[in-house]
Amino acid sequence: MWRLSTPVAFLVFNRPETTERVFESIRAARPPRLLVVADGPRPDRPGEAERCRQVRAIVEQVDWPCEVARGYSDVNLGCRRRISSGLDWVFREVEEAIVLEDDCLPEPSFYRYCEELLARYRDHERVMVVSGTSYDLGARRDAYSYRFSRYPHVWGWASWRRAWRRYDVDMDLWPAFRDGGELDRVHDRRLVRRFWRQMFDETHARLNDTWDYQLAFACQATGGLSITPCGNLVRNIGFGPAATRTRRKNLFADMPTQAMDFPLRHPPQVLRDAKADVRTENVQYIDHSLPGRVTQGWWKFLARRRRRRAERRRG
Repeated sequence: MWRLSTPVAFLVFNRPETTERVFESIRAARPPRLLVVADGPRPDRPGEAERCRQVRAIVEQVDWPCEVARGYSDVNLGCRRRISSGLDWVFREVEEAIVLEDDCLPEPSFYRYCEELLARYRDHERVMVVSGTSYDLGARRDAYSYRFSRYPHVWGWASWRRAWRRYDVDMDLWPAFRDGGELDRVHDRRLVRRFWRQMFDETHARLNDTWDYQLAFACQATGGLSITPCGNLVRNIGFGPAATRTRRKNLFADMPTQAMDFPLRHPPQVLRDAKADVRTENVQYIDHSLPGRVTQGWWKFLARRRRRRAERRRG
């Protein structure tokens, strides 16, 4: 009988309802080691200290044999600083980990899928992330259980210390990468280049409170690959007004999941699936043709462009 042996890192903040649902999934998986990263409350938000307290009480309910490590912040650091510093701590503590945020609810087979692929690609330097999310939105499963992508999806993922070493929350290499034309060599689609240039410019300038665009940059800058399942394994249950970033619902909210079949069917080579990446780009980054619905990334891009135009007109 298979048993999980990989540590799980759980990133939490102020949402006891979603935290409890994800924690129940972790409890069912019974990891031997649990590392909890928690941000502190914002002093100007009434009731948030109590919600943070409730969240921490939930994750204290470990009733299986498990070594628990806690990285709790007494003050609010924000998404960018708390998650990046928390994951720095996680990967100092362990060589590899499965990572879940408090709104990412995995299908039970997600844990075994991550563990087997962490072992298989442990020493393959180009593979940086094992993602549990697929944005193919109902596309037919491939002949294999997973594919390789240039895009790391972090609604349920796993990685190694050796890959996290490439991560830089400040993206110090971005100006040279951009000005040297490297982004043009990575992306041959104009709209995709424009999207990533905008996101990386804003992230480097600290205009958004985010940590995950930096991981996308680390993969693109170093030729790193992410493993993406052929069939979604994680539901994001956190869309709504209480969310830090996913307040506006879109077609990625609460996506259905499919159980992974075992044994895994492995691709014969570690090669990026360019056609599948185009599907992801069309749906996640540049597709604004869906009637009445706009993808999260494209909506953010358009909103920022409108804001810049308005500022130029006022100036």
